Amino acid sequence: MGQKGSTDKKEGRKRRDESPDGGDRKKCRGCCFPLFIALLQLLLGVAVTVVAFLMLAISPSLLTRETPHWAGIILCLVSILGFILYCVTYMPDERTTLQFIVKLLYFVLCVIGLVISVLVVAFCGYHHAQTSSFTCEQTNADCTCTLDTDDPIARTFTYEGVDDCKTITETLTFYFLLQIILNLVQALVCAAAAFVMWKDRYQVFFAGLQIGSVSSQQWQKV
Repeated sequence: MGQKGSTDKKEGRKRRDESPDGGDRKKCRGCCFPLFIALLQLLLGVAVTVVAFLMLAISPSLLTRETPHWAGIILCLVSILGFILYCVTYMPDERTTLQFIVKLLYFVLCVIGLVISVLVVAFCGYHHAQTSSFTCEQTNADCTCTLDTDDPIARTFTYEGVDDCKTITETLTFYFLLQIILNLVQALVCAAAAFVMWKDRYQVFFAGLQIGSVSSQQWQKV
């Protein structure tokens, strides 16, 4: 009887150690990874938005596709949903409707954010190459730029409210390059977040707060 009781206690202690509740290292790895991604999304979204409004401050003539503040705002909303997902209590096999809806919505928005970031990289890459080839002249309070001064019918671009054309050929070009880098990183982070959601659904990778269970069989991975 004494040996049997001692054996049962050892087995019970072993099950507690192997459960996610007893392994702090595994629990922290699962909880912090989605939280870290949401934090990155928020920082990148704010950075993209701030740079876009700095670009818009150069000249009101810039088009919406040239100042992608909309991409940053969308990613900020995605990151807020990621924080909500972290706060939703984890249940095995997605037994709560709220958990399933938030996960699905977060996955869809991350995919949309990935597509939008790639589009912004394409737009900013094109405009960066364009502004790098500009030849600009100051006209009163405006700046008139052309791609080829020798072509009489070459397309001209007029930027209103610009006091110095170097702002277009140097500062605006730098902002386009910065947007390319930020949105490229943003696309990679959105891809990583979508992968986490896919792994959570099909490979038992959890995201959010985890609660214990009386039955140790529920913690076993399949």
